Amino acid sequence: MLQPPHSSLQVADVPHQRMPVRDRDQDAPWHTEAVCRRDEAGLFFAPSKEPTAARLSREEAAKRVCGRCPVMVQCREHALLQPEPYGVWGGLTAAERRVVLARRRRRDLELQKAARGTIAAAG
Repeated sequence: MLQPPHSSLQVADVPHQRMPVRDRDQDAPWHTEAVCRRDEAGLFFAPSKEPTAARLSREEAAKRVCGRCPVMVQCREHALLQPEPYGVWGGLTAAERRVVLARRRRRDLELQKAARGTIAAAG
């Protein structure tokens, strides 16, 4: 999702017709192809004091939108690299992104330890 949480959750000012990925300018930013730039923008960020059942339902609907998006992977990586603390981005909620980031940190630490062990054994 491409709108920060503090912005309006109204429809983004983007034309409804999308250019096919194969025909778009290769220098265009990945988010020009994002499905969420159309009319589903309100799905991606929680209104204040949203009941849990409504939040879960909204998040699942947002994930369905992400599931048909041609740039879902780029969106997810953007959200993980920023890191985006709110909303559904790349098919993941903020809590799910925190889990992915924690797993990546653990994996990176394990790889660093393994590399240090290999260097020490060779030396």
